Amino acid sequence: MMSHEESVIKVMSFRKLIKLDSYEDELQILFKKLKIAHKDWVDSLKTAIHTGSTFTKTTNPHMCDLGKWIDNFTSYDDRVSEVLSELVEFHKRLHLRGADACEIKQVDPEEAKRIVDIDINDIYHHTMGALDTFVAELGTVANSLQKLLIYDNNGKKFAIKVDIIEDIAHVQESDIMPNESNEESAEFLELDGVLDLNGALINVIKTVNLPS
Repeated sequence: MMSHEESVIKVMSFRKLIKLDSYEDELQILFKKLKIAHKDWVDSLKTAIHTGSTFTKTTNPHMCDLGKWIDNFTSYDDRVSEVLSELVEFHKRLHLRGADACEIKQVDPEEAKRIVDIDINDIYHHTMGALDTFVAELGTVANSLQKLLIYDNNGKKFAIKVDIIEDIAHVQESDIMPNESNEESAEFLELDGVLDLNGALINVIKTVNLPS
């Protein structure tokens, strides 16, 4: 439920309407992978420093998968922004200190080893702690990322929550082609057909049956 123009209206998840996993579940899987990737990053850095081999992973905090995700994330929730700010700081420090270790290795191998064994280890644990705190807020994070489409159905307003809105386009009913895939409509959705929009095939929803 949500407040909209001084009224309380229903909000439905499009993912649930078509029986997909929730966006929050997908984020859980994503951040689990990101944690594993950063453990591998730290282990690879330690190996490179202690053996004198070349470290091949990025030391740019904006170029790893977590950094790219952070750079594309925007939140309007104060709590999420506060937690994200802490994560960004530790994550940046982790990569930059890794770059320091790689550079210092050339002139002072023992100092480089101290950096990865003590400094990097400490920053890594703080980074993962901040990431765990961020994951604990995934419900709010998911809501920050998703968008709402507001509909008026014979005077009754409701909203559908979607992952992203790519475009808004006006089409003629004559542009809609029959759906020849024999794909059945979901429990709460009735499909009208398929639309070819600039080469992309799009399922067109005819009606949404509001659950009681």
